[in-house]
Amino acid sequence: MKNQKRKISVAIATYNEENNIEKCLKAVFDWVDEIVIADGSSQDKTVEIASKFKNVKIIKTTNKEVFHINKNMAIDACTGDWILQLDADEIVSVELKKEIENILSKDPKNIKENGFWINRKNYFLGTFLKKGGQYPDATPRLFKNGKGRLPCLDVHEQPKIEGESGHLKNDLEHYADVSFSRYLLRHNRYTTSYAREFQDKNIPISGFSFLNYYFFKPTWWFLMAFFRHKGFYDGFPGFVFAFYSALRFPIAYTKYWELQKTNRKIDLSKDWDKK
Repeated sequence: MKNQKRKISVAIATYNEENNIEKCLKAVFDWVDEIVIADGSSQDKTVEIASKFKNVKIIKTTNKEVFHINKNMAIDACTGDWILQLDADEIVSVELKKEIENILSKDPKNIKENGFWINRKNYFLGTFLKKGGQYPDATPRLFKNGKGRLPCLDVHEQPKIEGESGHLKNDLEHYADVSFSRYLLRHNRYTTSYAREFQDKNIPISGFSFLNYYFFKPTWWFLMAFFRHKGFYDGFPGFVFAFYSALRFPIAYTKYWELQKTNRKIDLSKDWDKK
């Protein structure tokens, strides 16, 4: 019987994750007390697959433009003393599982931290990136119930832990980009979000901003990622990641220019080309 003083919940938000959700749940279902999934009206078999796991609670909701709202919805529905917030494309390794269980097996009075940061290994072009600013990709994912939430202000934001936090030793495996095509799909979405940020900030369209986002920023970013952060240690995958990461600046600027000239609206719940 699990110690009720350390009941563990897993919180996940999903939308069309049929290719990922089963692997994610298999890594946690047999050692946590509950799994809460906020599903944004998936059009594939995500809910059907997740429903096969007996300790899963599914909340059906909409696929919101700010996806982190659904993550908070899952977090708020958790009843455990501790919450492990995961994305559907993340897998908890055996080593990480053992470390979490070891920490939470302690007397609650002896756990001074309200949460813990976890390093992520990011999968890209058939390997886990080790450099280029992609490792350790630390993120606060394990926290006491009521002590962690997402601000819901930015697509790249991290959960915020109230009070003191620690850092776990073992890694979370992140399979966001199982193929280069998948990476390009996410790249398109992120540059769309970035263009919206330009719009919110009312960035002026000028010769300076053109040079800044087409030449200065991408050059600076590539040099930082590939040389200063030693992305070259990852070989060709490291070069590709640094190069395409740098391209987000001119792509986002181009989308922003299009928005300003055509008065198009951005709806991140749809593809860029859908009306």
